[in-house]
Amino acid sequence: MKKLVIAMTACLVATSAFAAAKTAKKTEKAAPKPTIEFVVVESAEYEAGKQDTQLAPGLANFLGGEAQVTALTYEQAQQDPKLANLDYSFLPLYLIKKTPELRTKLEQQIAAGYVQENDDYLIFPHMTRTGVYREKEAQPNVLELFVMSQCPYGAMAENLVIQAQKDGKIPEDKTIKLRYIVSYDPQRGFQSLHGSAEWEENIRQLLIAKYYPKKLWKYLEIRNKDYRSSRWDKAMDEAGINSKKIMKKFDTEGVELLKAEAAYSEEFAINASPTFLWEGKEVLDFGSVSQKPGLEFLNPAKARQGGAAAPAGSC
Repeated sequence: MKKLVIAMTACLVATSAFAAAKTAKKTEKAAPKPTIEFVVVESAEYEAGKQDTQLAPGLANFLGGEAQVTALTYEQAQQDPKLANLDYSFLPLYLIKKTPELRTKLEQQIAAGYVQENDDYLIFPHMTRTGVYREKEAQPNVLELFVMSQCPYGAMAENLVIQAQKDGKIPEDKTIKLRYIVSYDPQRGFQSLHGSAEWEENIRQLLIAKYYPKKLWKYLEIRNKDYRSSRWDKAMDEAGINSKKIMKKFDTEGVELLKAEAAYSEEFAINASPTFLWEGKEVLDFGSVSQKPGLEFLNPAKARQGGAAAPAGSC
């Protein structure tokens, strides 16, 4: 009998504890989340410099709160002494009003340099893939297409340009330049997402662009049918390019050309293929670049891929 009473007592205690925990959980769920105050400084001139409306709420949720967003133009931000001296070279710029609790939650990110801070704000530079380099010099009607030469989405973007050339859809006043995404370190050399074969192909294409500029897109049309094939020489021959001439310059001039590309892509913090730089200022993706007048042909949903819409991803 004594054992039964003990067992019943333990059961009641456990049941009460469970009920209390359940009640506490309900109370916890019902408690309102704290407000996290965001300031997003946008470009008044460029659509790419506007805020991503899902980013602040998502970041606030990660931090356990609800976002309250105040959007300002760069000009408006300059009127506030607390905002006037920040780095606005890339817009939009995301700021969170600083509290001890939020700083503690982001301590690791601050230490790693991903989040900056001053007395009043936690600062999130370059949070969006698309945006505007406010201080860069404009290059009217120039579109720079950044790719990894063995990325399927990069090849798809190139194919859209090739098809537009055939269809006569590229306006005469617009210039399209290929750029290559790669990193370089004097100790480790070149690093590319798809391995050494990719950065080696980058060099070959850079040399073709320099010495056979009128044959570059023809080469890409042939090469992109099997861009990971080791028989790049066959594609060159078919495009009318002297492969021996190209390879003689590979280890000297070609390497220097790719070093310059690495520095250029780093300057604009571009690491996804494809990425589009419009007029030297706006960083765009597939969705935003195809909304520019005259560049509608870059809409991947209209790509001729066996009659099916092409995916709009990136490497």
